[in-house]
Amino acid sequence: MFVYRREDLPADPVFPADLTKLGYFVTDQDQIRKISDPTQEFQYKINRNGRWNDVQREAMNECIRKIVSSRLRDLGLVNLHLPLRAKTMEAHVPIMVSRNLSTASHIIVVFGEPIQDLGIWAYRSVGGDGIDAGSLVSFAKAVLRQGQADSNSGDGDSHSDDSTTNMPNTALVLANTGQLVWHCASGQAITLVRWQHMPRASAVDPPPEMSPRNQIPGHEYWQRHVNRVFEDILSARGRLVRPDARISVVGASEGGLGALRYLNKNWSSWRPFISAICLANPLQMARIELGSNYENAALADPTSFAAFVASRCRGYLLSDQPLGVPVEAMLDSGCNCYASGEALNSECIMPKAWRHVLRWLNQAFADPAYGEARLEIMHVDGGELDDAVEAEMDEGERS
Repeated sequence: MFVYRREDLPADPVFPADLTKLGYFVTDQDQIRKISDPTQEFQYKINRNGRWNDVQREAMNECIRKIVSSRLRDLGLVNLHLPLRAKTMEAHVPIMVSRNLSTASHIIVVFGEPIQDLGIWAYRSVGGDGIDAGSLVSFAKAVLRQGQADSNSGDGDSHSDDSTTNMPNTALVLANTGQLVWHCASGQAITLVRWQHMPRASAVDPPPEMSPRNQIPGHEYWQRHVNRVFEDILSARGRLVRPDARISVVGASEGGLGALRYLNKNWSSWRPFISAICLANPLQMARIELGSNYENAALADPTSFAAFVASRCRGYLLSDQPLGVPVEAMLDSGCNCYASGEALNSECIMPKAWRHVLRWLNQAFADPAYGEARLEIMHVDGGELDDAVEAEMDEGERS
């Protein structure tokens, strides 16, 4: 049997988490480009061995995380550890909250996708559209009124809009549904994706096995993390948040599903405090999450969670239609759904749609009695449409 000695195995590749050393820089348009050719974006494939490509990409992602974290702190957000009593080197998951959390009358909480790092919408958008656009920096700027978001916001709209003016005192909470694995050696919480790209004994060794030491108490997976954010942060009325603060929920994929499931189970306690919900790529099936008879239940009881979802919740879907156009969801989500302006990648929905989302959240917060009528999408061919128009014209002439 042929056996490789340990010293004969290829060394694990190492790339510095430094943009310049990786051969990249940040342009005046906030985009990451090659130093050798400023027209070129990040190059993933640099080797036929996938391990080299993945480790290099992780080094680039670490650079992006440092930039995004620094910019969010400059906007006034601070890190908070969960569990709240966890010490620095004990297993914990970091979230970010704005400094005005305890005084704000309106709180927007964001639950992202479990595959993303804290503060990141999509690395894909960071690489293509810009750092602020692909992260939550532009969104945080608008929410915290730190200046109008610029043209790098991702939807191509460079002029100021009503979503960032005349806003109430609004705080921001960035949950962290992705970084739920505790890496003991580095003393930090990381994503499952990053776990695969951490240093190994050699380039051909498998990733390290996980043990209970890699779990964060109370945050073992994304649903439990969502629960703890509600129960440890948002329910701390009179301590961490104002007793009368109202909360708007923004959820992407599983993050939104987790928030819906938690609120559905605890609606009697949270009904007075939830203003509205916006979901990017909603994953819920209403007949499963809200009950098989949810439509009748919503009509029978206007205070039910099903009624709230129908009137003060909306989803944004992948669609080739313009942003904001009503569209039909593949799943019966129990709420109205709209085109996001993104047709291919669900992780890129929020970078494209966040202005539309924020404008609607502010509208719902300003009017507690506001409620959307349930839209019914009908598909007709040209002949049927012409017949309907002619019939309506004939009816008008007779009247």
